[in-house]
Amino acid sequence: MNDQPSPPQDSSTTTHFGFRDVPVGDKQKLVGEVFSSVAGKYDLMNDLMSLGIHRVWKRYFVATSQVRRGDRVLDLAGGTGDIALLLRDRVGETGSIVLGDINGEMLRVGRDRMTDQGKVSGFEYVQVNAEKLPFPDASFDLVTIAFGLRNVTDKDAALREMNRVLKVGGQARVLEFSEVTADWFKPVYDFHSFKVLPVLGRLFANDADSYQYLAESIRKHPPQAELKGMMEAAGFARCRYRNLSAGICAIHTGYRV
Repeated sequence: MNDQPSPPQDSSTTTHFGFRDVPVGDKQKLVGEVFSSVAGKYDLMNDLMSLGIHRVWKRYFVATSQVRRGDRVLDLAGGTGDIALLLRDRVGETGSIVLGDINGEMLRVGRDRMTDQGKVSGFEYVQVNAEKLPFPDASFDLVTIAFGLRNVTDKDAALREMNRVLKVGGQARVLEFSEVTADWFKPVYDFHSFKVLPVLGRLFANDADSYQYLAESIRKHPPQAELKGMMEAAGFARCRYRNLSAGICAIHTGYRV
């Protein structure tokens, strides 16, 4: 019998997928499978996870973005186009929105939604990895990512890329589920996340596992102060965050200098 302790696992070769440790190279594929599964019910997913409040958060996120007419905006993890639609009216006919997502199914859902609503001009659709953006330096006035950063394997690389493609003075905005601040609410939130949400996912989307992962991914995402520090390390200036709904989610902002 070998009583020697097992060698420590090389953390540089693994990352988290929910509460599981998986090889770094596998996470993108696993996350892709989740979002391919839920793409057709993405809005339902967010309704179940946020009790419908995500629609208010998104409107506030865009309304406070300081975006102007004529601006060029990159909306990463653009999904079904909620943020892009809200931004479109604000940038006007002279502005443009690039809706980017790493998942082709999500991108198709967003494009089809825009087309069905007659929203065609001013939109571009690009399948992109946020860690390696295919855009020149200083291409955008604003970069947004809503409920997507927590699913990125290398968040530091994605933040550096967001900074790179911004024009000087341009703003990056991150809307993401975060760490609840009220102690009394944490047990309620945990019960909803880990007991209620997977059941609702099974009932309404026939997919409990994906919803279980999504709840776990929120807990593994860096809390507010840590994410602010990551943005500063990525080169952003004037970084700050605002909690929404007692920290269920937060808006982080930073500027290119």
